[in-house]
Amino acid sequence: MKLNSSYLLFALLTSICLSAEAATDSLPGGFSRPVEWRIGVDITPAWVPPTNDFFKGQNPEDKRINTNLSGDIRADFSFNPSTLEGILYPGLYQGIGVGMDTYFSNSLLGSPVSAYVYQGAPLFHFNNRLCFGYEWQFGAAFGWKHYDEQTADNNAIVSTPVTAHMGIGLKLHYSISERWQASFGISANHYSNGNTSWPNAGVNSIGATIGIAYIINSIDKTYGNYDYTDIEIERYRWFYDITAFGSWRKRVVIIGTPPEPQLCPGKFGVLGMQFSPMCKLNRWLAVGPALDFQWDESAGIEPYWVEGTSGDDIKFERPPFNKQVSIGLSAHAELTMPIFSINIGLGYDMVNPKGNEPFFQSLTLKTFITKNIYLNTGYRLGKFKDPQNLMIGIGIRL
Repeated sequence: MKLNSSYLLFALLTSICLSAEAATDSLPGGFSRPVEWRIGVDITPAWVPPTNDFFKGQNPEDKRINTNLSGDIRADFSFNPSTLEGILYPGLYQGIGVGMDTYFSNSLLGSPVSAYVYQGAPLFHFNNRLCFGYEWQFGAAFGWKHYDEQTADNNAIVSTPVTAHMGIGLKLHYSISERWQASFGISANHYSNGNTSWPNAGVNSIGATIGIAYIINSIDKTYGNYDYTDIEIERYRWFYDITAFGSWRKRVVIIGTPPEPQLCPGKFGVLGMQFSPMCKLNRWLAVGPALDFQWDESAGIEPYWVEGTSGDDIKFERPPFNKQVSIGLSAHAELTMPIFSINIGLGYDMVNPKGNEPFFQSLTLKTFITKNIYLNTGYRLGKFKDPQNLMIGIGIRL
């Protein structure tokens, strides 16, 4: 009897799992049915932290820069609630935005225009009208008034006309009517060129966001009698990401007698690869280790400095290949959503070029162009604050 009971219990659990997977697999994909579109505008007054003396008034106009105002036009979509993505990720939205910033100091920083992708989702619902959620943004900002060697100014904030734009926010979403929605929240933005040019102090802002959006084609949210949101169809499933990336960077070396920091002219190439086995804990989160390999053309060059050279004529002998390679291990957590995944990593280089910081951090956005191929856009830091290099490349998920 005990054997039969165990067998029946096993058979019941197996049939439940198989029926859940079969039912889920039978649901249409996210783009096989009409998605719900909406357009909107956001206004964000913000505070600019004085992270550099330039913001504190040490600039050609002796002006403090501590406020920012941005306006954005946005268009996004949500998956049809009768599709697999619509059921597993209710309320998820993603889209593109264009925004314009002013720091009320056009002659010092300009008025950059940003183009970005974004994605957000509810964290919990208060009722049918009100919910609280998160949103991230990633893109580029164009039109900065930047550092120019010819003018010899002291703009240590921005050194290129184009920078990366990264943002994160928390929002309350309120449905005014079937077609209109309002949002209120807080947001933080960061602008940086990823150490591809120097100086690179970057710009940060923290503000309050107010938005209004219009739903172009409202879709019935009460579809069907099925609820698969508690069925973790991919729990404890392993997948394997292989990412190849490259970039360029600037390098400051400490040379001479007495030793002094000096910015090397020109730019240096960076190539890397990462192999990461990841385990999905549920539909939203995956964790796992990674093996990291990176070659940096500027790494370990200080011992190969040609004495007597400096400034724009500074010279180095080329180090051996193995002196410019880092190999490390890292731990990762990834927010796995349709189309986009955000990966955060903490790592340590066991093989490390002389002078490089072995403890590193990474933040990357994976944009899936097919089910298994993604574009990788990321940033690698040291000590949570020192920029190292961008991680721009392509990856495959197995």
